[in-house]
Amino acid sequence: MRWTSRPSTRIIATWIVIAIGSILACAILLAGTPPDKHLAVYSVAANYSLPLVQREGRLYVGLLEVLEPLGKVSAKSEGKGWRLHYNNVEGDFQIDKTRARVQGRDADLGGKFLVENSRGLVPVGSLPSLLPRFLGGPVTLHEESGRLFIGSVATHFTASLSADNPPRLVFHFSAPVNPMIATEPGALRMTFSREPLVAPASPTLTFGNKTIPSAIYSESNGAAVVTVNAAIPVIASFSNDGRTVTISATSASAPAQNAAQSTTPSAPGAPPIPAQPAPTATATPPTPPLARRYFAVVDASHGGDDHGETFSNTLLEKDVTVALARSLRQELESRGIPTLVLRDSDANLSVDQRAVFANADHAAIYIAMHAASNGHGVRVYTAMLPFGGDDRGTFRAWSTAQHDSLPLSQSTANAVAAEFQRRQIPVRTLTAPLRPLNNLTGPAIAVEVAPQGSDPSQLTAPDYQQLVTSAVATAIAASRDQLGAVR
Repeated sequence: MRWTSRPSTRIIATWIVIAIGSILACAILLAGTPPDKHLAVYSVAANYSLPLVQREGRLYVGLLEVLEPLGKVSAKSEGKGWRLHYNNVEGDFQIDKTRARVQGRDADLGGKFLVENSRGLVPVGSLPSLLPRFLGGPVTLHEESGRLFIGSVATHFTASLSADNPPRLVFHFSAPVNPMIATEPGALRMTFSREPLVAPASPTLTFGNKTIPSAIYSESNGAAVVTVNAAIPVIASFSNDGRTVTISATSASAPAQNAAQSTTPSAPGAPPIPAQPAPTATATPPTPPLARRYFAVVDASHGGDDHGETFSNTLLEKDVTVALARSLRQELESRGIPTLVLRDSDANLSVDQRAVFANADHAAIYIAMHAASNGHGVRVYTAMLPFGGDDRGTFRAWSTAQHDSLPLSQSTANAVAAEFQRRQIPVRTLTAPLRPLNNLTGPAIAVEVAPQGSDPSQLTAPDYQQLVTSAVATAIAASRDQLGAVR
């Protein structure tokens, strides 16, 4: 007789339970695993992404890896110490210590310094205070979304909706962009994972249009996203070397939209009146669209070879003023005030050229933006005209062209100063022979922004820039009727 060994029914059942339990446990672990987090770093030298790790209840990043693309860097472990050299700057760190020494000065890390496999790890939240010690310039961190901006590298944008039917939403960017485009019912999404795009003055842009009612800016895990809400299918097209993105109706949705708009409403209870057929095309050339008329001209001072004040090795006044001018344009246009930024790139413009361009546009108000490291808060300037030099005949003396508009310039400056005072921002109103104010034939002011504290890098803080430009825009909007009366 041959014996056959068989496992009992109980043992088989136990194996099945164990196997099912293991599978379920693995499924739960995989489902609960959060996506890998990254830190997107934007700088003049390079844009790159680094992995983040969770330690001590905080997100950490390798300090050497952050600095490596930016310059010559090396690190060495010595017992519990870890020494880092970046160019000519030396930093000393101690394992499990919350403070470090950079160039002989203490630096608070906000968490313990860690070393893993010879990699020095610092809390991500320490980078805005730690990196300027090595780099000598401002650093801005968007910690929740994992985005780090080194120097004045941010890409800004504005959006305006055309009066076409159906309308077109046109985005203007300060640098070329190449976002990933995705569409879904009711929305078009642009994801910027490589560009240092930053939020406009308000993250939600509303256009008062049923077809394209709004656009929303958001950030997450090292990327910026602009979501355009639309009632019809839309597509994105690029122009101006990637600096302009136009959102417009698809070829299939445009005729339907036009047909819906062309139906003439009828009286209640009456049959609908059919739309009239389109007229036959003729050889008559189309009438060119009228040039846009601007109510305000905003001028970013300096530019090109004229750097203005040098705040640090990586921060120049000409870059701060462009950021302020773009922010002010967004604030003004969000209040329904058409605005032209006179210098929207790193271009050379003389004061005479600025005056000629502004005078030719016949805008209701000219606002020059300046920045300074001395003092606190804001200074608002109007022209100080030279004595004498009366006009003769029909021509204006160039140095006193502001004469007739000076009272309105001063009342506008006072209104701007009053709004700053209302928001508890230190402000002074001054007169100065500050060109091109003297050469402008319409109301003109200059706004000089100083940091809130002693650190000039505060001039690049988006919150502070918006606080300043929002105050100016609010005052201009309140003075709109008075300014427009002399346009």
